[in-house]
Formats: sequence, C-alpha cells, structure tokens
Amino acid sequence: MSLISKSNIIRFKNRKQAGILLGEKLIHLVEKEPVVLAIPRGGVVVGREIAFRLNAELDLIITKKIGAPFNSELAIGSVAEDGSVYRNEELIKRLDISEEYIKEEAMVQLRNIKERTKIFSKYRTCILPKGKTVIITDDGIATGATMISAINCIKMKEPKSIFVALPVGPAETIYELLKIVKSVICLMKPEYFMAVGEFYEEFCQISDLEVIDTLREFSERKELSNKSRKHAFDV
Repeated sequence: MSLISKSNIIRFKNRKQAGILLGEKLIHLVEKEPVVLAIPRGGVVVGREIAFRLNAELDLIITKKIGAPFNSELAIGSVAEDGSVYRNEELIKRLDISEEYIKEEAMVQLRNIKERTKIFSKYRTCILPKGKTVIITDDGIATGATMISAINCIKMKEPKSIFVALPVGPAETIYELLKIVKSVICLMKPEYFMAVGEFYEEFCQISDLEVIDTLREFSERKELSNKSRKHAFDV
C-alpha cells in the first residue's frame, strides 16, 4: 500500500490507510492481547483498522483541547473524560493567558466531553485498562495536548503498558510524549509541520454516526466472541 506524493509532501490517502499501515507496524503486539483506545472522532477510523489487524477490542478515550483566546486551534492545554486538566505551562506563560480563562475554558470543554460521552455511551464496550496493554491512537497530533491528557487519564487506571500509535506528528512533540509513555509509533515525523490535515489526501470530517457505527460493530464482535467462548466451554 503506497503513500501519495504531492507538492513534495508525502500523504496518506485517508485515515483508513493510515490505520492499516499502523496496524502492520503494531502486529508484534498481537500476542499481548492489547486494547485500542481511540480519540474521537478522527482517531476512531484509525483505531478501527489497528484493532482489526490485532484482533483487539476498541473503545474511546475522550479528550478536548483548551484553545488559546485568540486562536482556538492553538492548544494551550486539554481536558480528559475523568475531568483532569493538562496545562502547557510554558505556552500559557509566554502568551500571558489568565487563570480565569483557563478555568472557564476547561469547564466548557468538560461539558463538551460529557455530551460526547452521553452520545456514545450506549454503544461503547467500556474497556477496563487495568493490567492490560493499551494502544492509544488518533489521526495525528500537533502540540500533543489532547494525547497527553489521554495518556495521563489512562495511567490513572493502571494499565500494564501504554503504546501511542500515530500516523503523523512533529518530531519535537513525539519527543515530549516519550517522556511519559513507553513507546510511540509514528509513521511520519515531518520537519515542517503546519496541521495534521496537510498529510492526508482525504481529510473529511468524521460524523458521530460513523463513530457510533464503528462502536456498534466492535460491540457486536465482542458479544459474538463471548458467546463462542461460552459455547466451547459448555461443550
């Protein structure tokens, strides 16, 4: 499966291709019976392909970035589904952002997370990471704020080990992640990085319905697997 070269930038065709390639890179983990936790919504498409190739369970880890006052796309921190807040103190200080703004924006994003959780909860398998090998994935990272929140949140649940799997991210961000997690598998670490979307030929918005369909698919797979094991035991 080849990548697309255009305007001197190597691109993935889409998130599905990125997930397939990551799954191939992670195949050595299959014996560890890992679980895959995807950051919605784009990360769910990537996570789906990884989980298929590793015959793994798939669930969500919901995080939201805290954007700067003048640019909501610039992450100065992030909030995880357990309510924990990650702060990029260096950036906050450099931009002279007030504590009041950070607290208010964190509350806004926590409400957004609760809304997302409510939408998806009916279809999730609700994996318990304790004692398990966990793969956290997204469709790419820039500052790494949402991924750091995800890692910190999962660490509190005492997994055996955490691997981060990413199609693309700047080298300096990958370096920072390696300070807090065992391993980061990143397919592309471009020298010049503006946005995740520039490294995809197709980077359309992923809908809640697509996420729900994927969660339902894996929930049904787990149910069938449990029934098969029960039948084998009964026999």
